[in-house]
Amino acid sequence: MGRGRVELKRIENKINRQVTFAKRRNGLLKKAYELSVLCDAEVALIIFSTRGKLYEFCSSSSMLKTLERYQKCSYGAVEVSRPCKELESSYREYLKLKSKFESLQRTQRNLLGEDLGPLNTKELEQLERQLESSLKQVRSTKTQYMLDQLSDLQNKEQVLVESNKALTRKLDEISAKNHLQLSWEGGEQSIPYGHQQAQSQGFFQPLECNPTLQIGYNPAGSSQLSGASNAQNVNGFIPGWML
Repeated sequence: MGRGRVELKRIENKINRQVTFAKRRNGLLKKAYELSVLCDAEVALIIFSTRGKLYEFCSSSSMLKTLERYQKCSYGAVEVSRPCKELESSYREYLKLKSKFESLQRTQRNLLGEDLGPLNTKELEQLERQLESSLKQVRSTKTQYMLDQLSDLQNKEQVLVESNKALTRKLDEISAKNHLQLSWEGGEQSIPYGHQQAQSQGFFQPLECNPTLQIGYNPAGSSQLSGASNAQNVNGFIPGWML
């Protein structure tokens, strides 16, 4: 009993799909090898699995050479089949660009003062006006650039002057504080200790008083005391009994 025809569709079972891929891959590589040997053909085979793994076979020494040969054969035929009108249009565009390029080169040499012999008087006058206009533009741009630089320098100078004034004021304040502190310290050190003690003695003077206290009235004693008190008052002392 013969085998039935297999329906070509994706195998849903993952294991069966991997087994079938391995068998068919090996068979395909074997067929490619047999074809290259039996028919002396240049065969190149490239296979990528679902996981991205590469399998290849090439009957020649290099796969790159075979791919380059394939590219030349495929895209070369397309270039040959292009219509002649497109080629003619491209060639006309090339000639136009070439003439424009040569004209620009000639104008550049004339602006540099070269190849002026073929020019007539009118062309030379036009070239002169063009150079004068260009020179005016260059001078104007240079003047504007110098004015911008001068303005920037003036702004920087103003900022530096303000900073200098602020630093000068700060330095003057610090100098005044230091001078005041030194004057206070110098004044305290210049007063001697003896002078301070004499001043303290001038404020606090000893009082002379009679340590004896008499009870009762004694005319002679009272007269003596009054005389002594008067004498003490004259001398600036306070009697002890008045304390």
